[in-house]
Amino acid sequence: MNKVILVLVDGLAHEVAQHSLGYLLAMSEAGRATGYKLQCELPAVSRPLYETILTGTRPVDHGVVHNQVVRPSREQSIFTLARAAGLTTAAAAYHWLSELYNRAPYRAVRDRFTQDERLAIQYGVFYHRDDYPDCHLLLDAEWLRRRFDPHFLLIHPMNVDDAGHQHGLDSAQYRNSARRLDLWLADYLPGWLEEGYQVLVTSDHGMNRDHSHSGTLPEEREVPLFVLGTAFSHDRHARPRQLELCGTLASLLGLAHDKPVCGELLK
Repeated sequence: MNKVILVLVDGLAHEVAQHSLGYLLAMSEAGRATGYKLQCELPAVSRPLYETILTGTRPVDHGVVHNQVVRPSREQSIFTLARAAGLTTAAAAYHWLSELYNRAPYRAVRDRFTQDERLAIQYGVFYHRDDYPDCHLLLDAEWLRRRFDPHFLLIHPMNVDDAGHQHGLDSAQYRNSARRLDLWLADYLPGWLEEGYQVLVTSDHGMNRDHSHSGTLPEEREVPLFVLGTAFSHDRHARPRQLELCGTLASLLGLAHDKPVCGELLK
């Protein structure tokens, strides 16, 4: 069993990630990380793809097909798998994750700070503004990690997506938002790796020049995946799919499951 951190960067297109994430790319050049290109499922929209990434199920199958579907997940997720095995779960994430895996609708007074061992996400710091600073979100996540020592921790920053909606794919604001997040991650990743965490950094969907996403343009569907840690094969020829992320996370955690897995990613 490994401890695992999933950093789900909202709205980060692969074409921007491949030239803006200087620290993660430096780790790749040094042989300490491996980067891949994924194609997201359709529609290329946030809430449906959170559910896809965390359950290994297509939107047309799990039924969360747009952002206004506000209800708890009906699928077996990485959180429910971990809880069934007695593992500890935590998330610093947008409030839609609380609605999917804990309680819907989100009530900030009740749910923003979550500490309830009965829930799928036992320990959480959830936010409900798209401009909630990524640097604050990473501090929330690190507090959760140090305070509750979760086996699985989800970290979900929103500022890249927010910049894309305001300024579009081909904008300094969008690129610089990705650069800032990358440099903030550089403050935390070395410590996580030293403590033996397996870390995945990916995105739900990309962004287009119309300041939106949901369709089939490459810049909307192609997203990055970086893996860091000793449990990964670092095989540059692996071809992971977004549908395989949940199963890959479950395998890293040592969980029994029937989710699709990208075995090439793992040792």
